[in-house]
Amino acid sequence: MPDREPPGWLWLRDRLIRLRQATRPGAAETVPAPAARTAVVTDSAAALPADWVRDFTADGRLAVVPMPVMVGAEIYGEGEDDIAETIAVALASGVPVRTSRPSPGQFEQAYLAAAARGFESVVSIHISGELSGTADSARLAAGRVGIPVEVLDSRTVGMAQGMGVQSAVVAAADGRSADEVKAFAEERLARTKVYFYVPSLEQLRRGGRIGAAASLWGTMFAIKPILAVDGGKVVPLEKVRSAARAIARLEEIAAADALSRPAGEARIAVHHFGNPAEAEQVASRLALLLPDCPPAQISSLPAVLAAHAGLGVLAVIVGESSTPLPGAGPTPGAAGTAGGSRTLST
Repeated sequence: MPDREPPGWLWLRDRLIRLRQATRPGAAETVPAPAARTAVVTDSAAALPADWVRDFTADGRLAVVPMPVMVGAEIYGEGEDDIAETIAVALASGVPVRTSRPSPGQFEQAYLAAAARGFESVVSIHISGELSGTADSARLAAGRVGIPVEVLDSRTVGMAQGMGVQSAVVAAADGRSADEVKAFAEERLARTKVYFYVPSLEQLRRGGRIGAAASLWGTMFAIKPILAVDGGKVVPLEKVRSAARAIARLEEIAAADALSRPAGEARIAVHHFGNPAEAEQVASRLALLLPDCPPAQISSLPAVLAAHAGLGVLAVIVGESSTPLPGAGPTPGAAGTAGGSRTLST
């Protein structure tokens, strides 16, 4: 089942196409193309749509560093190998699945590539430091290169991290400085939430994301937990007795969050692993609850996250527009503010 990108997120693609076309001889459109100033680097835990990544890595403005996943004794690279089926089989059969951080050398290569393409600085946005040492690898690499690099711990995962990355690319496409790009991403990340349901806590326990006591408690009492990412950590949100009720409650929590956002700003993403039909059903029900919200992006959880969440996970990410249309949207540099906003220049 192909990933689906909501129409509200196509603004950035259209804008960058116009910026590129404006530099071609005889181009009819007169949109000024900003100087190549800031590139954005992230890791594969950001769960960015594959088509989106292909579009924006073409000119070097975005780079995604793959995170390694170990299945038994074999090492795979997210994005380099088709490992979803391998991980699913391993999880179902009890074969150990582990993850690791990318090496500093991988980030160093990404930063040097940005410099070679003429970018003056890099903003590097990564999975929560509470869940992975990826940002530490990025910081080590940043100290080895001549191009200035701002490393940002997203304090989140999945498309919540991805929405921050998209926001950074928006600001970078507008020719903003690295500080402004980072601030705009921080502001969007701070307003993005992750809610998820897992049929079993065991895989999270094996990966050290929750305690052994919590896993045993959930197994003994057949509790179906609803979890969240808060402060960069996985935290329990609610305890529900049945899978059906847990999924229904997940939808209620996500819808309530989205409805609390400024009108027209809410954006939704739905992740799954091994259960795409359930994810489609969740997205359909959320569409009924949120008629003014663009359709949810539906995608399989990245392998590096699926390795910890396990089969049957359902996650709903609630954020706000990272690609503001003319006349609406936050200003880079306004991190931490609520309410006050201005249009990104177009």
